[in-house]
Amino acid sequence: MLFQVYGDGAWIKWLGLAAVFVGLILLNEFTRRTKLGGIVMLFILPAVITVWLVVINVVDISAFPSFAKDTIKEMNSWFHYAKLYAALAGCIGFLFIKYDWGIGKKHWFKCFPFIIVAINILIAVASDSESAIKGFAEGGIAGGYWYSSEGVWVYGGWHNIFNALAGLLKIMGMTGWFNVYASKDKHRADMIWPDMTWCYIIAYDVWNFAYTYNCLPTHSWYCGLGLLLAPTVAAFLWNKGGWIQNRANTLFLWCTFAQIVPAFQNHSIFSVVPTLYPTDSIYAATQAGVMPTSANWYPMLVVSVLAFAINLALISVVVVRSQFLKRNPYTNDIFVGTKDYEKALARSVAAKEVAEAK
Repeated sequence: MLFQVYGDGAWIKWLGLAAVFVGLILLNEFTRRTKLGGIVMLFILPAVITVWLVVINVVDISAFPSFAKDTIKEMNSWFHYAKLYAALAGCIGFLFIKYDWGIGKKHWFKCFPFIIVAINILIAVASDSESAIKGFAEGGIAGGYWYSSEGVWVYGGWHNIFNALAGLLKIMGMTGWFNVYASKDKHRADMIWPDMTWCYIIAYDVWNFAYTYNCLPTHSWYCGLGLLLAPTVAAFLWNKGGWIQNRANTLFLWCTFAQIVPAFQNHSIFSVVPTLYPTDSIYAATQAGVMPTSANWYPMLVVSVLAFAINLALISVVVVRSQFLKRNPYTNDIFVGTKDYEKALARSVAAKEVAEAK
């Protein structure tokens, strides 16, 4: 068992996960299907949120609602803000590509999805590396607990090293950088990246789950499961080729909610902690100055080694296919002919051009 979701109160935690999963799918559908939805969720909402975050960080918040105080106290590290605005940058850039706005029309800008995804992955790699360094500093070569600025005991160690390496492989596994297109439906609902097939999606999900499980232990039930499942289920069932856009949308929307209402996952009836800690009490896991008495870090090592192995396998597939097709995997598509690739390409504005070229 990876999480402490058993006993009489477990049903409310599963309900919370279901609510996050369904809510993100619905909000993403509103965001992606029309220009109005994209403008509301990716321009107006971020503007309001940014003003709010600036205000609570520069003025006396004693008279503010409790959730504002929670944001200042519990969501105050560089990582949370970097992830929020890096995800937003990706969402907006993807809008420019799919609607042919401004630089979105330029061929050179088509590598933007690769760049922004790589930046987001590097943020997580830096966080994994930070946890490893601090864990080794506290507990020696075996790793150990360190106390984060958000008031959470995090266990750093070799699992972080394996997953950081998996993240670097993840960047190398992105292929067909310049071959992204708008979908050809009436509203251009999606930015299509045909070469980002199920191989990449699964490898990404395993790596990102391991990252959240390692570095965001008290959040990973939601951002490691509900948040990852929402765009993946959509990509597998009704949105072929649109996974990366929907991953960015749901990531931004979740980060916004988590930044504004951190109590939901930190200290409410919906809170869930992993089996790392010796108790299911969120307060026992985060109480200042009281380090947990033990650490069940083996599940973190297992999922991190699995992430490394799967991403190593992904790189092997990329190398083999690129050699077989005699193509540069970064300037060309290498999953041509696979079922996922062909279904995604058929949804794009490039489908007719490719068919004519044949």
